[in-house]
Amino acid sequence: MSTKRDYYEILGVSKNASAEEIKKAYRKVAIQFHPDKNPGNKEAEEKFKEAAEAYEVLSDNEKRSQYDRFGHQRPGAGGFRGHEMNMEDIFSQFGDIFGGGSPFDSFFGGGGGSRTRQRKGSNLRIKLKLSLEEIANGVEKKIKVNRLIRAEGVTFKNCSACGGTGQVRKVVNTMLGQMVSTSTCPTCNGAGQLIDKRPPGVDSSGLVSKEDVISVKIPAGVSEGMQLSMSGKGNEAPGGGIPGDLLILIEETEDKELKRNGNDLIYDLHISFVDAALGTTVEVPSIGGKARIKVEPGTQSGKILRLRGKGLKDVNGYGAGDQLIYINVWTPKKLTADEKARLETFRNSPNFKPHPDNTDKGFFDRMKEYFG
Repeated sequence: MSTKRDYYEILGVSKNASAEEIKKAYRKVAIQFHPDKNPGNKEAEEKFKEAAEAYEVLSDNEKRSQYDRFGHQRPGAGGFRGHEMNMEDIFSQFGDIFGGGSPFDSFFGGGGGSRTRQRKGSNLRIKLKLSLEEIANGVEKKIKVNRLIRAEGVTFKNCSACGGTGQVRKVVNTMLGQMVSTSTCPTCNGAGQLIDKRPPGVDSSGLVSKEDVISVKIPAGVSEGMQLSMSGKGNEAPGGGIPGDLLILIEETEDKELKRNGNDLIYDLHISFVDAALGTTVEVPSIGGKARIKVEPGTQSGKILRLRGKGLKDVNGYGAGDQLIYINVWTPKKLTADEKARLETFRNSPNFKPHPDNTDKGFFDRMKEYFG
């Protein structure tokens, strides 16, 4: 008994599905499990091959009719040829369902009608330090980058070992049929090309270092450790191909006054006992200037004032955070004799005895309110 899955089940269509429905279903499954989208994932590769086998049969009227009658074991033919299929067969045979060329050109940005992989240059990584104000507003920076580019006067020729594909195939006959494996060409290391002419002073890769000034636009709201990518701004590939990417790692410089917590900004405000008791109006730093706030009479130490929308913009466009102002009532460490005498007159006053009520929240209640 065959252990193969039903072809209709693999593509997720009914047995009455039209040719167009089968085509669309295969395209969806093939994109989902495509090897370029799932590098190193053997399970995805097997599902990709399984879907290709199903489509090969169901897209052919004669094969589909035989499959509907006899299942996987069609008489006199030893079953369908799924065990012989390899990645090269799949890519070359089914390109037409994606509108011409390579079956995944439109989705993965490839080019041409063959499965030749374009070699990609190596990526460059840099660190970029930003101030809190630059992060808040977004900024455009010009940075110097040393890139490897193809030297002038260098010419290349196709590698004779792989015919310019960058890959070599090996076919082995087994009792289960032909097994085909593909590996990187050892002669050209996957480039598909070898240097034909090389000017003096150019290394074996045909690349030279050049300093470029690149303009980088940093969106508002980025954070420490975030990595931005500029496609094609990395090193060029030997023998042509696709340049690598420039990867920009964000570093934040610490602000002297405002501290960041996600998209919120935190400021510690210290006020005197007198200002806390009588109330006052003070200026606090904020992004791009100052903000004037009112401290109500009787404000307790630990109270949090919130300026809504005065924090950092969300990098994904989901609004902005708040600015939180932590009130700290400053207690003098040393008093003059006159100050001590005056305060002693209030020591036994009932109004100066602590009597917190339900409106005076403790530390944990304040934290719960903040994180909520």
